[in-house]
Amino acid sequence: MSAASRFLASELWLIFGRRRNWAGLAVLAVVPVIIAIAVKASPPGRPGGGPDFISSITENGMFVALAALAIELPLFLPLAVATISGDAIAGEANLGTLRYLLTVPVHRTRLLAVKYAAIVVFAVTATLLVAVTGVVIGLALFGGGEATLLSGRQVSMGEGLLRLLGVCGYIAVCLCAVGAIGLFVSSLTEQPIGAAIATLILTMGSFILHAIPELEPIHPYLLTHLWLNFGDLLRDPVGWSDLRAGLLHAGAYIVVFCAAAWARFGAKDITS
Repeated sequence: MSAASRFLASELWLIFGRRRNWAGLAVLAVVPVIIAIAVKASPPGRPGGGPDFISSITENGMFVALAALAIELPLFLPLAVATISGDAIAGEANLGTLRYLLTVPVHRTRLLAVKYAAIVVFAVTATLLVAVTGVVIGLALFGGGEATLLSGRQVSMGEGLLRLLGVCGYIAVCLCAVGAIGLFVSSLTEQPIGAAIATLILTMGSFILHAIPELEPIHPYLLTHLWLNFGDLLRDPVGWSDLRAGLLHAGAYIVVFCAAAWARFGAKDITS
């Protein structure tokens, strides 16, 4: 195993070995369970609110996963990624281990690359955890079968799950953009909690600004502008152009903030 692989394995163990991170993942996983139980316990025919997917849950349990992802995307999922990414550099500096890491020796670029790779793994894991939990509890309570897309066409269970996997991939890329911002903010401070809060505020601020019609000229530049484009994977035909735009938008954020983190960290005087 190469040094980079061992370093990545060590970083992943650090992330997934902490009880607080397991607690955070448990919170993410319990949301689809609550949604499924709430819908199951609701009287038949009762009108509901929330995402459109909730009204489809009783027809196919797979929609529990989609409803949970739609509900958790504005806050819980970004919060989880912000916590991990905010701790990436600032956490090491706060514990006094950052200077030790760089004397192993570990090149600063490799350190950043491994830290960000671990953030990406966590973002993908968190997204899949919500989806898998939703599918399992949904199928257990409501069963499966053909799924009706947002455009009205029915598809097989297999195709529905494949589209759900695509939704998870799209959301994970959006969360990786949050991770890139968190990595940059983490390189500016030695306080991991402050870095996580700042990253979350930037994400929530994007949602708030996007909800103000008078600020429409800046909407295309906001982090969360195209996050809900994952719904195009649930239409027939699939809106590939909007999906590509969303992925390119998230990719631009990833490149810009990873580059900013590299520029900042490469010139940073490490004192702890």
